[in-house]
Amino acid sequence: MSTSLLYHCFGITGRGIHYVRSRFDEGRTIFRIDQDPTTLACSVCGSRKVWKKGTVFRRFITLPIGLRATIIEFPIQRVFCLVCGLTRQVKIGFAEPDRRYTKRFERYVLDLSKHMTMKDVARHLGISWHTVKEIQKAHLRRHFSQPSLKGLRWIAIDEISVGRGHRYLTVVLDLVSGAVVFVGEGKGAKALEPFWRRLKSSRARIEAVAMDMSQAYISAVRSNLSHATIVFDHFHVIKLMNDKLTELRRDLYREATDLLQKDVLKGSRWLLLKNPENLRDDRNERVRLEEALSLNRPLATAYYMKEDLRLLWSFPNKASAEDHLQDWIARAEASGIRILKDVAKTLSTHRAGILAYYDHRISSGPLEGTNNKIKTLQRQAYGFRDQAFFMLRIYALHTTRYELVG
Repeated sequence: MSTSLLYHCFGITGRGIHYVRSRFDEGRTIFRIDQDPTTLACSVCGSRKVWKKGTVFRRFITLPIGLRATIIEFPIQRVFCLVCGLTRQVKIGFAEPDRRYTKRFERYVLDLSKHMTMKDVARHLGISWHTVKEIQKAHLRRHFSQPSLKGLRWIAIDEISVGRGHRYLTVVLDLVSGAVVFVGEGKGAKALEPFWRRLKSSRARIEAVAMDMSQAYISAVRSNLSHATIVFDHFHVIKLMNDKLTELRRDLYREATDLLQKDVLKGSRWLLLKNPENLRDDRNERVRLEEALSLNRPLATAYYMKEDLRLLWSFPNKASAEDHLQDWIARAEASGIRILKDVAKTLSTHRAGILAYYDHRISSGPLEGTNNKIKTLQRQAYGFRDQAFFMLRIYALHTTRYELVG
């Protein structure tokens, strides 16, 4: 075994380090290395004016050879620096301070983690699950703990439930790069306060913000981004209408006295919420929907109004969309149906933010996709006990491809 082989294969670097011997013990390959005393230097100031003050014996896990674990034994020299006036260990080039593994081994674990779960990596390398997590967490902290906010133009804000007990995270997504730029604990305006502080120091010029019609988020954005345009996401507008349609169906079911009508209404919930183009003929969904609508006029009116509302985001210009929205609100108010009147009132109040889509054609759809990835990440990991690690994984989600491992 030569010193150059240790360098090229295992990344053992450092001035004056050389190979001493090797042995085999309990299925492991163990290499002993040492350092030339003439190359000793202070690890802080780099001065060569040092006195030897004994050694600290250390063992480092490095890349395996075949199926054999490989260990590096190294008596690290302690020196007294005549310049600093302090006693320190000499600098180790092949491992981070206070780590029991080499940098090359750390990179190997990160490469395996792209294709295997943390448990599988630990079992394959014969190390603890916590060591794999420690390596991943350190890597994520170095690269993703402080996402750059410089150059942000369009962002989306939403919240996601991450566990029992009404635990929430507030997520901010860069709609241009698809990267999560902020994760705050909790929900509402308070969860966004650290983001506003970082954004102010970055001097980014946010042009538009996509979000739902939450009054807390509206107030927070208007207070901190007075020049940004608020765009209410069409997904949440349609969701509002769908929720009201479900409420109407439930009320009609309770009021119905005919058993046939009850049966038809009971089986129509998801048919009412489906887009017409997604109805399946092999399951007679279109026929069953038409039967439910024919039995109840208010339900039919609300359903067709819902479909008419979906057209709001398909017009060629803002003026046409504004005319359509005004007409829809007028028809809803004249329908005499309570849930349509409620929706009309909400849309009228938030008219500017809904129509702002035609000024900045953005939505929180990409953030909804990211939220689904977060849920998948959490589900595959069977939950995260370390909240900081979980948030770091969220920051790195945009680098994930095809599958999530945890």
